[in-house]
Parts: sequence; C-alpha cells; structure tokens
Amino acid sequence: MTDLVLAQLTDVFRIGLIIGLVFTMHKTAAVTGRVLPLALGVVFLAVMLPATMPSPSVSFADAIVAGLVSNTIILAPVLGVAWLIARSRR
Repeated sequence: MTDLVLAQLTDVFRIGLIIGLVFTMHKTAAVTGRVLPLALGVVFLAVMLPATMPSPSVSFADAIVAGLVSNTIILAPVLGVAWLIARSRR
C-alpha cells in the first residue's frame, strides 16, 4: 500500500489534475464555495484514475484508498502555493 501511495505521489498526471482542480476552485469560489468542490474533486480523481487506468496487480478498492491519501497529500502544498500566489497579487 505504501508503494502504491508513493507511486501516485509522483504521478505527474495526478499532480496536474490537482493543480487544475485548485485553479478551477479559485475561479468559481464565489458561486460554488471552496471546501465542497475540493473534497468532491479529490474523491472524483481517486475513483476516476484507477477506473480509467486499472492496474492488474492492485485491487480497485486499494487504488481508491491510496488515491484519496495521495490526492490529499498533493492538495496541501498546492493549496499553500496557491495561497502564496494570491497573497502576492494583493
């Protein structure tokens, strides 16, 4: 399980999708809020990626749980960088 999380943490496609999720959240925050889109986006990515690119050596449930963990870990620094960028623009 740890190997799977580490592999997902270095997945450039997953990181790019999380960055896009945060960018979209900032653009639509006035209408949709912030927490709900981020939470639903993390869950969506955790389910979508293993569903579209399955690995025969890993069960679907394990891939989703590892995806939730890795997406949350990736989301934290991305939100931090986005906060720093927004603060520097003010």
